[in-house]
Amino acid sequence: MADSQSNARLRADAGAPTSGVIHLRTRLTADFTVISNALAQRRGSAVTIGVAVYILSLPDGAPVSIAALCEHFTEGEILVSRALRELEAAGYLERRRERVAGGRIRTRTYFSDVPGGPVPSAPDGPPEPPRRARPRARAATEEAVPPATPATAPQEPVSPADADPRAVAVLAALRRVDPRLVLSEREAVRLAPDVARWLAAGVPAHEITDWLTARLPDRFLSRPAGILAFRLRETPLPAPPPSPLPRAAEHPAVLPFQTCDGCKRAFRAQSPGHCRDCRPAPDLRAAG
Repeated sequence: MADSQSNARLRADAGAPTSGVIHLRTRLTADFTVISNALAQRRGSAVTIGVAVYILSLPDGAPVSIAALCEHFTEGEILVSRALRELEAAGYLERRRERVAGGRIRTRTYFSDVPGGPVPSAPDGPPEPPRRARPRARAATEEAVPPATPATAPQEPVSPADADPRAVAVLAALRRVDPRLVLSEREAVRLAPDVARWLAAGVPAHEITDWLTARLPDRFLSRPAGILAFRLRETPLPAPPPSPLPRAAEHPAVLPFQTCDGCKRAFRAQSPGHCRDCRPAPDLRAAG
């Protein structure tokens, strides 16, 4: 007898969803990254989430600058920089300038898998006021930037009327050499005293221009005034020109030759007469 056949649909597995995605999960033991649902399911740009996941997957010390991220993603600088700003505003990313060994200033980028407060100060950085604790954070990279002017004693602001016009002219002419070196009036007035100090030390204006415009980075991460301020204040002034040597004592005029009236030998004297051998010996008795 033939088996009975049924046209009824088979019942779906009670544990499987009837719609939507079905996950086929694999237990990973290496090469994986733990990501919070708050970040993975964050509403907004998919580029922002992709950049965040990529940064979290990198080891500490990997470069995460805009240029480095653009080499990995097909999106351009505008979308990548916008994603970094969104992550910074949301509290996942923090950029902080810190002083490292040798007195240099670097920008360290901290990325946290959970948004929170700022991370503690680095061991080699200057102490900062205590802030609220932050969940586990991961230092992603240390990006080199144009060093900024070290902290110095506060200086009184210089008014435009008090600024040295020669120094302001040197700063205003920098854009002719490099069009990126466009300074506002406030920046030029602030840098004028440093340029005036170089001019007072005897450095010509064209040499100051050459020094300020030489070997500039291809891309400025901040206003060019910061780079110019560092070069003006951290570069030692040239040594003053050596003072002229004192003139050697003038040699006495060479006396003319005379002919001795006694032995007819030639000798040097101011006027004719006898040479030293023919001169009569002085009368010591008369002198006594």
